[in-house]
Amino acid sequence: MVGAWLLTRTTVPDLELGGADARRWFSDAQIARAERYERFDYALWALELVATLAVLVILARRGPRLANSIALGRIGTGVILGMVMLVTLWAVSVPFGIAHQWWAARHGLAEHAYLEWLVAPWAELSFSALFAMATIAIVMCLAGWLGSRWWLVGAPVFAVLAASFAFLSGYVAQVGTDRITDPHVQQAVRTLEREEGVEGTPVRVQDVSDVTKQANAFATGFGPSTRVVLWDTLIDGRFSDDAVAFVVAHEFGHVAHRHVLKAIVWFALLAFPLAWLVTLATRSRGGLANPASLPLALLALTVASLAAAPVENAVSRRYEAEADWSALRATDDPRAGTETFRRFQRLSLADPSPPHWAYLWLQTHPTGVQRLAMMEAWRRGER
Repeated sequence: MVGAWLLTRTTVPDLELGGADARRWFSDAQIARAERYERFDYALWALELVATLAVLVILARRGPRLANSIALGRIGTGVILGMVMLVTLWAVSVPFGIAHQWWAARHGLAEHAYLEWLVAPWAELSFSALFAMATIAIVMCLAGWLGSRWWLVGAPVFAVLAASFAFLSGYVAQVGTDRITDPHVQQAVRTLEREEGVEGTPVRVQDVSDVTKQANAFATGFGPSTRVVLWDTLIDGRFSDDAVAFVVAHEFGHVAHRHVLKAIVWFALLAFPLAWLVTLATRSRGGLANPASLPLALLALTVASLAAAPVENAVSRRYEAEADWSALRATDDPRAGTETFRRFQRLSLADPSPPHWAYLWLQTHPTGVQRLAMMEAWRRGER
């Protein structure tokens, strides 16, 4: 609890951002269109969740039969069964992903490029699959060695694995990216990395224009693997130079405040109770040393993760708000921030004031209204 309290502390002052009216920045037509767009996405999310849970229930019931049919030894059977589960869940997610791509294309936010959508994240998906296979092997080895107390050792091992994954993801994210060629963006990067104390952080450009027209950027990795990646849709002329600089400053804020490392520590804190709950759920199947219990373990982990999502999202929103605040301090340009978040809303059709349940379970960033209210607070001198 002390660790969690320390991790939630940020440099953002106590601002009142929740009472603003979206109509201050968006027209009634814009809000109505965003609400209609999001309702379909909310329905897709709920349907995919139900489908995923249903498939996991079926796999959990057939776990013993599947394990017996593989029969490649305890660890080998567990790894192959894990691959079967991952491929099955991926296949379940594909129709919903295609539906989301179609919905975005229908609203002018993406192209009807479904093949490109399927193959675009190949590097990240392959890396995630390898990570999952290694995790299964490690869990089964520890459970075979320590029995139901494996999680006392397993949770720290997971934290190390998560740190390794986060470190390597910085290099993986660079695959297929290009250097910045726009001189204005180059100058903004040089200025802002000095302002925020993150000199030498590589900034790359990822070509996503064949898949989406939305704009985004992200920071990934830590230490020497730290990277900031800008989507090419962010620097295609639809955003002013000042708005692009604000986005770069926001991502540098993540780097400066070590949000990736803090997320790893959060993972370590949550790993102990989650691993214990999964152990408890699989006890009737002989524990995690038995490969037949793996589908049940994944079902329990999915349910537990769904329950923990509001806490994880709340932490993510605090860190995103801190990155926004860091961008304001580096640029002293709330006008650029206002342009950025208003244009982000138009390009993504995100609901600027989503329903409370969606805010809790789906929103990893502050709402559009909250972010714009922060820009207004800076203008008023609330620092």
